[in-house]
Amino acid sequence: MDTFLALTRFVHIASGILWIGLLYYLNFVQVPSFGRMDPAARANAIMVLVPRAMLWFRYAALATVLAGITWFIAYGSHVTWDIYMDTARFKSIAVGGTLGMIMFLNVWLIIWPLWRKVIAAVTATIIQKTPAPPDQPKWSRKALLASRTNVVLSVPLIFFMVAAANLPSLWT
Repeated sequence: MDTFLALTRFVHIASGILWIGLLYYLNFVQVPSFGRMDPAARANAIMVLVPRAMLWFRYAALATVLAGITWFIAYGSHVTWDIYMDTARFKSIAVGGTLGMIMFLNVWLIIWPLWRKVIAAVTATIIQKTPAPPDQPKWSRKALLASRTNVVLSVPLIFFMVAAANLPSLWT
């Protein structure tokens, strides 16, 4: 069981690093760069770069959440739930996990569906020469706001992730 918990924790941490790294890349590198690109270069980046970045982004989020839930259940079953639920580790993981679930839902229910629309619209505009939909700026803005929400939530998420193992006095 200890090996399983260690491997699950490793997958959770590694996929979490990828997820948060891509979140920061998208918000601190890609979005500001898009604003400085000429329209043709931005459209090309949206057709070529964004689908791949979003693929890794959303599946890193999925892997992080699945590994986290798996570890949480396996660890709780391993140490006895009644005792575990009274620990500082459990409380920190519960708070961090709740933030992670909100971020995960933002990715899969808001950010990705809106970016999928933007990618399709830009592709249709370039390849089929159709005019851009009037709602395209709204889609981009809503996706940006959900993504920026995730950036803000990532700070306490990381804090509680570290606190679970290293700051037991937080809850005393």
